[in-house]
Amino acid sequence: MRLHDLWFVMIAVLWTGYFFLEGFDFGIGVLTKLLARDEKERRVLINTIGPVWDGNEVWLLTAVGATFAAFPDWYATLFSGFYLPLLVVLVCLILRGVAFEYRAKRDDHRWKRNWEHVIFYGSLVPAFLWGAVFADIARGVPIDAQHDVTGGLGALFGPYALLGGMLTLLLFTFHGAVFAALKTLGPVRVRARRIAARLGVVTLAVAAVFLALTQRAGDAYSLAALLTALVALAAALVCNRAGREGWAFALSGVTVAGLVATLFLVLFPDVMPSTTDPAWSLTVVNAAAGPYTLKLMTWIAAVMTPLVLAYQAWTYWVFRKRIGTQHIPDPLPH
Repeated sequence: MRLHDLWFVMIAVLWTGYFFLEGFDFGIGVLTKLLARDEKERRVLINTIGPVWDGNEVWLLTAVGATFAAFPDWYATLFSGFYLPLLVVLVCLILRGVAFEYRAKRDDHRWKRNWEHVIFYGSLVPAFLWGAVFADIARGVPIDAQHDVTGGLGALFGPYALLGGMLTLLLFTFHGAVFAALKTLGPVRVRARRIAARLGVVTLAVAAVFLALTQRAGDAYSLAALLTALVALAAALVCNRAGREGWAFALSGVTVAGLVATLFLVLFPDVMPSTTDPAWSLTVVNAAAGPYTLKLMTWIAAVMTPLVLAYQAWTYWVFRKRIGTQHIPDPLPH
């Protein structure tokens, strides 16, 4: 395997890790309004991701940094052409992080509710926009001979992109509901399983339509990834109904991985196809950095990746226990 092909795979793996981990983060944020019934239950949900949400976002930084270093032309075209939606994602992630840290700084109902609104919308909007952006990348966008994206937001947010955004929003919320069932106790756990069962059915239907449209440009490998995603999602529904939350969460993660794999397999060997003229498409060859840069990155990744994975796995092991409203102290009397 040539180095530029290897780094295309590596970037796909990094985005898979990000969507697997940040996906249930986003889902928990959305569920603070859909699942929780009072402040204690909202605190339970937020506390399930409290120790890990910031570590999950490191995968985004790594994926973006790897794209910048390994495929600078891809990075330039992507982040200039999708400047507005990616800026909205960035602002949401910043405000969401502030909300996690500042929500409990004052014992005031309005203060907490305002930050909870930020957590909800700061989770919902990126969950939708990431799907729309990656649907556009897989389908192709109007790119000219200078590798600049032409056209406005209308060219970026067509029906296929909107369907992709709806899929990721539903899938991440389902992923979060299964995670909530895995990490909580009592009524929150019961309602998380119930909402996961309902969301999963809708998600499966939307995923089938979106992946069928995506497969029109695919091959046997993308078809295998597509079927893996759909079968895993159906199996996650079965496990959720049976109360096997651990298996349900693992299978919903396989669904996320299958979705990302399908998009990247359909994309390869392009990294950003041009719908204006295929000759103007960015590929793993013409968008890649030099051999020395790719070789140096490969050695750094070989050393650092196992360390990062080991540390993050240890973090999840330390905070593996379930929590419930009984673990949330009552507010102090004024």
